[in-house]
Amino acid sequence: MVKAVNLDYARAPRPGLVFGCLMPAPWLGAAAGLLLALGPAEALPDRFAPLALAAVHVLALGMLLPVMLGALFQMMPVVAGVSVPFAGRISPFVAAAGAGTAVALAAGFLGAGPTPFRWAAALGGTFLTLAGILLLSAGVRVAAVDATTRTLAWIGAPLIVTALGGATLAGLFGGLWTVAPHQVLALHVAWGLGGWLAALVTGVATTVLPMFWQAERLPAWLERCLPLGHWGLLLAFSIVMVEQPDGKAARFALLPWLLFAMLVGAYALAATLRARRRHDPQWLLWPVAAASLLTAALLAAIEVLAPNGVPAVLQWWIGVLALVGGGVLPVNAMLGKIVPFLVWLHLRRLLPPRARVPAMQVIISPEKQKQQGWLVLASFGLLLALPVAPALLASVAGVLFAVANGWLGVQLLSALRCMRAMRKQGGLPPRVAAAVAEHEAPRG
Repeated sequence: MVKAVNLDYARAPRPGLVFGCLMPAPWLGAAAGLLLALGPAEALPDRFAPLALAAVHVLALGMLLPVMLGALFQMMPVVAGVSVPFAGRISPFVAAAGAGTAVALAAGFLGAGPTPFRWAAALGGTFLTLAGILLLSAGVRVAAVDATTRTLAWIGAPLIVTALGGATLAGLFGGLWTVAPHQVLALHVAWGLGGWLAALVTGVATTVLPMFWQAERLPAWLERCLPLGHWGLLLAFSIVMVEQPDGKAARFALLPWLLFAMLVGAYALAATLRARRRHDPQWLLWPVAAASLLTAALLAAIEVLAPNGVPAVLQWWIGVLALVGGGVLPVNAMLGKIVPFLVWLHLRRLLPPRARVPAMQVIISPEKQKQQGWLVLASFGLLLALPVAPALLASVAGVLFAVANGWLGVQLLSALRCMRAMRKQGGLPPRVAAAVAEHEAPRG
């Protein structure tokens, strides 16, 4: 039996601390989609095409990073019983720092010269390293008793490695220094996608999925391997990459981690497919995300084993599956649950005991959530199909992705407006009261 911690909602930080990180994120996702739709698509689907690099970093730094840091600011006190030092002071700058670094990198990749890369190295390298250090300083006080708390205890380390690797590459492109780009790029990508994104999503999901979607937990032996199965194998890969960057060992050193990722993805897929709340509006995003992790790791293993390399389309699929399937889809699903839950929790604590608080399903409409989920899945499918007609599908997929994320942003803002209206009136405003009555009405 896997031991799990108790959730202490009394320690939850004020909503503004978390919402300041979460609310801007969908709009930066929409910006990434518009960038893909309007940018120069000539070199696509090459993963090193300037437009691909620009869009990837706007998505990773502008959308995913603020959500993940905001979630950590919330989960550290509630799940692990410790607060991130100075979280209240740095949270207002999380979205701005992520967006600023992303814009600078996008400008550099799209031909604005070396100066934007220098700004990105200074801003992103400094801020994200600081955030990682603060996470680690909180993590040393975490009682690591399950997969989630073990992940929270050390999640600052992969963020620091990813940030320093990215800053090193940005400084290289900005002419500040000279490094071996092959080594640094390999470490940056491996720790960014595997050590930070995959480890955090899988670690948090072991708590979030059973709580919100009533999914089965992973087998006890596999949960005990999280997150060290990610980080230990990536550390071994890193040592080989530094010691023998051009040897055969470096080429195959990532295989053990890829096999572990496939194992986690397969068990996660089985668990989400058997979840009890499969009627939930955004449940489908989770099995697709698990299948994306499994498929991305499988294709990456094929790339490693291929003696003469693989076509650009395979590399494109790996990137889309990992970043959009393994990152954007879980973030969409979690935002649709966590934001209404935080609004409900805050109102329950703030309003008088007799005051009526709307259910989470009233704060954000399940039907709208379901429609938005299908829209983001459609854009995901078009992104995977992009190699068929790069110029056309980059525009269509980019616009659809922007609309899907903008719609998510509107839903989050409606939840925030509901909270503010109830705080001012001390109870249900007329519009919310009508929605509550409709939700509570007996179904024929």
